[in-house]
Amino acid sequence: MQAELDRTDRQLVQALQDNARLTSGELAQMAHLSQSPCWRRVRRLETEGVISGYHAALDRRALGWGVLAFVMVGIDHQTESLSVAFEEAVCAIPEVVMFHGISGPEDFMLVVVAKDLDDYSALLQRRLHRLPGVRHVHTYFSLQEFKGQVGGLPVPPAAG
Repeated sequence: MQAELDRTDRQLVQALQDNARLTSGELAQMAHLSQSPCWRRVRRLETEGVISGYHAALDRRALGWGVLAFVMVGIDHQTESLSVAFEEAVCAIPEVVMFHGISGPEDFMLVVVAKDLDDYSALLQRRLHRLPGVRHVHTYFSLQEFKGQVGGLPVPPAAG
């Protein structure tokens, strides 16, 4: 269910998405509120799940992750037990930074980071091909990133 956001709520979430390190005073000033009402609004947005957390944006290359791969996985059968085992095994791989069930000819898409192609090859052979129920794996390497989620999500306009 989509949360109802007024103009001030949209200002707050956009400001926090742009810079989650804003102090409550800075945030209140930007939204033209006093600190207490501003804090209550932010707390409500957190409680309603609009704000799901605060994170530092890390540069994968600065951390040594030179390869970004989109890995499409098809599995044999999607029984409950196999699906749970597959999901748990994928979630246990730290190099898998995103994991989605998808529609289309494949069943899942993983976004994977690796130090280099040799590192990815080892991960593919030792972990990804050995995941429970895997039928096939197709890898697409990112050659150039034009837009990631660094800028965040668009804040929807007011309804109406």
